[in-house]
Amino acid sequence: MRDLFVTLVVLGVLPAVLFQPWIGVMLWSWIGYMSPHRLAYGFAANFPFAMIIALFTMMGLLMSKEDKKIPWTREVIVLCVFIFWMLVTTIFAMHESLAWAQFEKVVKIQIMTFITLMIMGSKKRLIYLAWIIALSIGFYGIKGGIFTILTGGGFRVQGPYGTFIGGNNEIGLALIMIIPLMRFIQLQAKQWFIRHGMTIAMLLTFVAVLGTQSRGALVGVVAMTLFMILKSRKKFLFLILIVLSAPVLFSFMPQTWHDRMSTIQNYEQDKSAMGRFDAWRFAFNKALERPLNGGGFEAFAGLTDAHSIYFEVLGEHGFVGLALFLSLGALTWFSGGWVAKKTKKIEELKWCYDLATMLQVSIIGYAVSGAFLGLAYFDLFYHLIAMMVLTKVFVIKHLAENDGKTGVTAIEKNNKPRSRLYGVVRLDR
Repeated sequence: MRDLFVTLVVLGVLPAVLFQPWIGVMLWSWIGYMSPHRLAYGFAANFPFAMIIALFTMMGLLMSKEDKKIPWTREVIVLCVFIFWMLVTTIFAMHESLAWAQFEKVVKIQIMTFITLMIMGSKKRLIYLAWIIALSIGFYGIKGGIFTILTGGGFRVQGPYGTFIGGNNEIGLALIMIIPLMRFIQLQAKQWFIRHGMTIAMLLTFVAVLGTQSRGALVGVVAMTLFMILKSRKKFLFLILIVLSAPVLFSFMPQTWHDRMSTIQNYEQDKSAMGRFDAWRFAFNKALERPLNGGGFEAFAGLTDAHSIYFEVLGEHGFVGLALFLSLGALTWFSGGWVAKKTKKIEELKWCYDLATMLQVSIIGYAVSGAFLGLAYFDLFYHLIAMMVLTKVFVIKHLAENDGKTGVTAIEKNNKPRSRLYGVVRLDR
């Protein structure tokens, strides 16, 4: 029955994708992040829905007459250089056949990132995309939170089998990244039932993160929560909610959970933690041997995992790749700060302020929790970068069009950007 449901939904929406390719991005996000076909037990479980949706979306792009222009901001340029560098490291990879297979997978993800950049730049589409991502992964947060409560926290929350987020550590990271998107939706909602529904969803997702019993996720969720308090509007009410709920949630978890989390302090006695150090040492040594290009994709073949997004990139793409990866995250963060500064006092751009700040919080969660998990090529991270770029471009256009009308100067008259690429203002500050 599940197989039939997923297949009918995809087949029913595909014709619309040919005429409205942005719907293809939404459908691909649902399939990619929720992986509903992985919850089926028949033919749909391994059916290439994502590939078919991507093909239909690209055909829709060719047929569509709307503007399809890539905003060439700093983040997009660095991302292009990073992809090119991954190609270079793949050519000189230690495990050539494995590396090319992984490179193909990464490129497919990046194709959808660039399609997102081309056609998802309107307010409506960005908000819809936030909804679909939040609900797709949030499904496992709500489900996992209920499961943790019903079982007293005695079992681990896992993600959908055979996906990026199948393990407990992986789903913990993904849930941390979508809690801020839930907060964004809550801030935009006018209906009381959506606002309160998102409050419940965030609390259950928080419980689910604890239920993963992932120590990296615990560190990440604490960092994410602190930054969400700092970055969110209505800080006081949100702070009260956290202060009241956090002690209850932590005290609810069983003693076995507390014992496992306490090993963070005694990592020398934990085999899992020492295995991480071994993987990090391997990555660093590999980068010293091949400082420019590293070992290429799958350089960690034979080891369980890189156990860190940073050491994964370092070991596979060298110091150059790590510099590009860190620059990509830093530039995205700075763009969020720019958007927040420019939109804080403009009522019609409050949604941009909320989205940019919550995307910053998501990236903080990824940066902290990802330090203990090898998910450097997780498509959600790159999708969030695309959303930040599009939000920034939307603000630039709005302020340029309303210069002198909103009370906030978009771009000072003596310091206007000198170039326009693909019809989009390029802002490098």
